[in-house]
Amino acid sequence: MTIAPPRSGLPALAGSAAAAGPETPVGTTWAPAEKVDLRLVLSQLGRGTGDPTFRWDREGRFGPPGAWRTLLTPHGAATLHLAQQRGGGIAARAWGPGAEWAIAGVPELLGAGDDRDGFDPSAHPLVKDAAHRLPGLRLARVGLVVEMLLAAVIEQKVTTLEAHAGWRVLVRKHGGEAPGPAPEGMRVFPSPEMWRRIPSWEWHRAGIGPQRAATCQEVVRVAPGLERTLSLGRGGDEVRKRLRTVRGVGVWTAAEAAQRAHGDPDAVSVGDFHIHDIVGWALAGTPVDDDGMLELLEPWRGHRQRVVRLILASGFRKPRFGPKLTIQDHRGH
Repeated sequence: MTIAPPRSGLPALAGSAAAAGPETPVGTTWAPAEKVDLRLVLSQLGRGTGDPTFRWDREGRFGPPGAWRTLLTPHGAATLHLAQQRGGGIAARAWGPGAEWAIAGVPELLGAGDDRDGFDPSAHPLVKDAAHRLPGLRLARVGLVVEMLLAAVIEQKVTTLEAHAGWRVLVRKHGGEAPGPAPEGMRVFPSPEMWRRIPSWEWHRAGIGPQRAATCQEVVRVAPGLERTLSLGRGGDEVRKRLRTVRGVGVWTAAEAAQRAHGDPDAVSVGDFHIHDIVGWALAGTPVDDDGMLELLEPWRGHRQRVVRLILASGFRKPRFGPKLTIQDHRGH
């Protein structure tokens, strides 16, 4: 993984990870040019309660209230803490060999490169109202393709709870120790080499079937090439096309990864069990299929994922009919 995030817009770092050691934080305060709501921007990154790589600390038990994230950077493991300040700035601290890389990526992570030119929310009252009420919603660009793609593969064709449970099991067992004062239980995303070594029975115990396990192995096999797609910018057709060259990665999985890794403002999760109905109810007052969803979103082409995010963050909820999906346990005893 050789792509490093841009360092523009950051003041001088308050330390050096290489010189100060793994327990000494590298820190900075980023003052964004536009409003950034930390919670809204990072809402897509957590993989449920107990995610070993992401944690909200609302009470400030481990430092100032904010978000903790662990990550495997091209320079090694890092733990990143982000806290929203009253004046609108974001205080960032990081620990570990990858601390400077993590700090340098904070602006992009929090939407600094998110270009809203050409986005007109006035085409629908709900979108217009959401855009007005949520000016701090920016589209994150994580800059780590393999992590975001593997997480999406694990979520293919299963319930959210099943996917999050499998993610927890594998990352907790095979992930590295989180540097610095990370909250208890946090782990660093495993390296491609570690993913390759996971035996078949451990995928099974994590509730991840052979097809998804095989796709994960294909992802880590071509990891360097996947990371190079970051050089193409914030997503787009070419990025999603390249992600789909991995055997087992389809339209939905590529979109989910591009949304987070690249910050793609137009990647729509076609094939999702819920999204098309939510968009249909929000924009037309009726459920629709994927084709109907794309038709409704067409006025915002180039920003269709931005509209979906605004709908989800607006508080809108579709009517509820019938029971929830039953979680199937295919692991045996």
